[in-house]
Amino acid sequence: MSKPQPDIKIRHAVATWSEDSPRGAVTAFCRKHNVSRAWFYRVRAAAAEVGPVKALEKKPTIPRTMPALTPQAMIELLLGTRAELQESGQDHGPLSVIAKLSRQGFTPPSRATVARIFSRAGVVMPEPRKKPRSAYKRFVYPQPNACWQIDSTEWQLASGKKVAIFQLIDDHSRLALASLVAPGETSAAAIAVVTQAIERHGAPQKFLSDNGSALNPTRRGRTGALVEFLKAKGIEPITGKPYKPTTQGKNERFHQTLHRYLHRQLPAPSMAALQLQVDAFDLYYNNEREHQGLPAGTTPYEAWNATPKTPPPTVPEQVTPRNGQAKRAPNSEPERVRDDPRNPLQNGQRTHRHHRAHHLRRHHHHVLRSTRHRDHHSPQTSARNHLRRQRKTLRSRRRPTRHPQETNKVPAPQRPTNKVPRRSVHTVVRQQPSTKS
Repeated sequence: MSKPQPDIKIRHAVATWSEDSPRGAVTAFCRKHNVSRAWFYRVRAAAAEVGPVKALEKKPTIPRTMPALTPQAMIELLLGTRAELQESGQDHGPLSVIAKLSRQGFTPPSRATVARIFSRAGVVMPEPRKKPRSAYKRFVYPQPNACWQIDSTEWQLASGKKVAIFQLIDDHSRLALASLVAPGETSAAAIAVVTQAIERHGAPQKFLSDNGSALNPTRRGRTGALVEFLKAKGIEPITGKPYKPTTQGKNERFHQTLHRYLHRQLPAPSMAALQLQVDAFDLYYNNEREHQGLPAGTTPYEAWNATPKTPPPTVPEQVTPRNGQAKRAPNSEPERVRDDPRNPLQNGQRTHRHHRAHHLRRHHHHVLRSTRHRDHHSPQTSARNHLRRQRKTLRSRRRPTRHPQETNKVPAPQRPTNKVPRRSVHTVVRQQPSTKS
């Protein structure tokens, strides 16, 4: 950075310097005003050549030659490549433009220079400040097939119908393993895309997804069809924390790249046409697009082949129960239990005791509702006492039935008690006539 030029008053004093000044006056003047003797004599030479007035004008500090200046032809090539990538729906940032030109044999300038060229041309849209990358805890598995990630995104056809696009990627190499267009986010579609990926690339050790009902609802307290399918193949299904989408951030960023590509394509009239567009995107993503999350100049397919694959998981052995029947496969309908003629609860056969208990429960509900509507200000009413008596009657009717071998047993004698039985509330106590005369 050049030093600021001296004030105009100092330049005027130098331009009109007297020739008969004493010895040492120039050195004292330069020391006082913090200027160099070379600058002093340059101004004196300009004043003698063009006059004192012309010598007072400040000369521009732009260098006469700039060998590091980017040629105009390279600037036009950079802007044209960016426009071409943007028109096709691909990434068109400085790194993407540099990667494409490098693969074509050109020698583009640095990323910072390309970014300044785009800014001066006015083709860059300013974006809001984002959370710094250092604030995230990045994770990556050491080998391909160590962990896969799956997620689905929503898209709209030309007719307005909404469909789901399942995308499955490898965590280590970011390779797009398989993609599937489905009518909705269902377990059947998820199993179909996973089966397709396993047939192409083998089985992974772990399988990461969100907590959706179609993928892995384990955190919701139940299992899913996809979870059972993975466990049957020895794959460990894992999920991220609820409301923490950064765990599946690689897949979310993959959706963004796909959406940018599809927005530049013609609206697909059907699911088959949309599937062709998604397959073309996967081909470009795996083989042509240099991924910024990988080493410089590496595509997902190159990263997939650069590292040995993780060995496939061990398929668990099929467990056979004691009754000799094989364990049923996941997603299959459970076997219907055979009717047991000795069980009165099957085939609609109910004993009198069960019918009576069901009737009492319905009667309790009806009495409680009618009592609350009639006398809701007083909680301690006769209806509550009536319910207590009915429950006591119900408990007495739920005595366990004796087995045939126990019918001949003599019941144990009961101890005599002096307690007076409690009278029922409904027992009417009649007043006896007095015997006194």
